[in-house]
Amino acid sequence: MLQRYLTVRPEGQTEIEINRSRFISYVKRVTTQEEAVAFIQEIKKKHWDATHNCSAYIVGEHDQFQKMDDDGEPSGTAGKPILEVIKKKGLKDTAIVVTRYFGGIKLGAGGLIRAYGKSASAGVRAAGIVERILTREHHFSFDYTFLGKVENELNAREYRIVGIQYLDRVTVTVGEEEGKEEPLKELITNLTSGQAEWTPGDLVYIEREQETEPDEEDE
Repeated sequence: MLQRYLTVRPEGQTEIEINRSRFISYVKRVTTQEEAVAFIQEIKKKHWDATHNCSAYIVGEHDQFQKMDDDGEPSGTAGKPILEVIKKKGLKDTAIVVTRYFGGIKLGAGGLIRAYGKSASAGVRAAGIVERILTREHHFSFDYTFLGKVENELNAREYRIVGIQYLDRVTVTVGEEEGKEEPLKELITNLTSGQAEWTPGDLVYIEREQETEPDEEDE
């Protein structure tokens, strides 16, 4: 499992017009090739009457699955610039379909490359980018008398409190990036005078939204 990586939020959509042609961009997070292909087919079915439904995706922990499709546009003018947007932004597990309804004005090869790249980039901005961080859940059980102090210190240091369970003893579950748990354990030990019991929990990914500024060519 990767320690951290960038991807898109579950999905997004936007539309732009370039020289009377409509470019509708669909972006989706996918975790397998099958999901990517199914998503592309879904958009093609939805826009069966479109002039083109061009697409690209990158899937896999090491970007091992990559594919692009010009869907009838001149070779290298649609699928490739869409794929390049995914690569340039450093995204994983991402599929993009750009649907074009021709408006009567030909764009030329360079114009098509710019149009599909701009549309794909706009779609990514519409969806939003998140950083997924591998996190371990840590369970700390201790006497109720320490709860207020523990909560205050955790919040002050911006630790992520996942939950609190109230039984015979209180159990506070804290998420911390994998491999960085020792300062957390030391903090809880000190705050509870060594009386806290620690139990490691599950590994989960948490997501933090990232800024998605326009690319220079989109301005």
